[in-house]
Amino acid sequence: MTLLDSAVWGGKFHSDGWQDSPAGQPVTEPATGDRLGTVGLATAEDVNRAAARAAEAQRGWAATSPQQRAAVLRRAGELFTEHAAEIEDWLVREAGSVRSKAGFEAGLAIGECFECAGLPTHPQGEVLTSQDARWSLARRRPAGVVSVIAPFNFPLVLGLRSVAPALALGNAVLLKPDPRTAVSGGVVIARIFEEAGLPAGVLHLLPGDGEVGRAVVEAPEVRVISFTGSTPVGRAIGEQAGRLLKRAHLELGGNNALVVLPGADVAKAASAGAFGSYLHQGQICMTTGRHIVHESLVEEYTAALAAKAEALPVGDPAREDVALGPIIDRRQLERVHGIVTDSVAAGAKVAAGGEIDGAGYRATVLTGLTTEMPAWREEIFGPVAPVISFSTTEEAARIVNDCEYGLSVGILGDVGTAMKLADRIDSGKVHINEQTVSDEPNAPFGGVKASGTGSRFGGAAANLEAFTETQWLTVRPDIADYPF
Repeated sequence: MTLLDSAVWGGKFHSDGWQDSPAGQPVTEPATGDRLGTVGLATAEDVNRAAARAAEAQRGWAATSPQQRAAVLRRAGELFTEHAAEIEDWLVREAGSVRSKAGFEAGLAIGECFECAGLPTHPQGEVLTSQDARWSLARRRPAGVVSVIAPFNFPLVLGLRSVAPALALGNAVLLKPDPRTAVSGGVVIARIFEEAGLPAGVLHLLPGDGEVGRAVVEAPEVRVISFTGSTPVGRAIGEQAGRLLKRAHLELGGNNALVVLPGADVAKAASAGAFGSYLHQGQICMTTGRHIVHESLVEEYTAALAAKAEALPVGDPAREDVALGPIIDRRQLERVHGIVTDSVAAGAKVAAGGEIDGAGYRATVLTGLTTEMPAWREEIFGPVAPVISFSTTEEAARIVNDCEYGLSVGILGDVGTAMKLADRIDSGKVHINEQTVSDEPNAPFGGVKASGTGSRFGGAAANLEAFTETQWLTVRPDIADYPF
């Protein structure tokens, strides 16, 4: 039996073992529309039962030794390594990933588990000074039950980057993947930790609709919500969590800028820009959505970027060697094309692409834009590269910051100039001489403004802050004397 044999998960969700579901949803290949299987859907009642069971199981899991928890995370990393090819196949077929992106994502999952295996033995508190004759300590304790709501685009990593540290730090987890990628973003994680020896009841896989999403936020046992997805949904979850006095870590959208400084190597800059805009069909929160190029280079850069775009084949990554796979579904495909056509109607020019190609969209370059056009203002979530020029670094900084989002920015060219520009930019991440798409398990990740609530994932400091609570503990040698 393979790790992802449908005999295990078909028509089921995972909550204290694999449970039959009366309602199923087809698992569909976006490139072809072929049915890959059926995933079981949970209900709000299932969520409430799972949350109660998770709270019970969490106490035992938190009481296990740090080495025991670390061993489960290390074994999970080993299993991701052993089953990498099978997992990559699912990322290609279910998520529409090209093979290189699937391999990159599977590799990040391995690194995430090994990185989080160090969390159980990481220092989890500090000794404080005190005015009294006592020891005073601030110690980190597991938050309890954590709900993780993950998206479709990098379904494995964007769920695992919260699941793995939450488990490592002694929490139980309710995982709600996007129903469109419930296998590669949910079943994979549940099966890996099941095989890694995670105790029953600690991790629950609960695919479902918006009702299930509300339930994993509202369940009284849940103390922390980790959400990755669109800004409108993130706002709603943040409001809901605030009303319930729960912490919500929100990693939301982005309309990320790539600044090409005067004197930059145009060929290399265009290569970086193409990667930033077209990787995974532009369906990444860090995708380069705005190309801001110095006026001395803009014509040459646009021509080089358009040539690269025209050379990128679109097709079915499971059956062809292509650079761009399908857009996740027809609704999103038509949205991408609508933003392009609306911008062209407003005066933008198509330098490359601008066309639907089967289930995908051709790599597109737009010029002649104003900053008010939809292709410039909106997060497109498709393979579209709008280009605009600037004359001074002050103007470049103003254009970068004139955006509701603040997730990732790349600056290409002279390092000294780039450093000065970086200091003026409002963004969760700035990459000098790199494009905007970058992530590592040990690096803090997050955005500002409409891109979320800051760096809440990645690295020991951010993960400890996200998935634990601080408890003040004092110890006296004898019972204190009081005046009453």
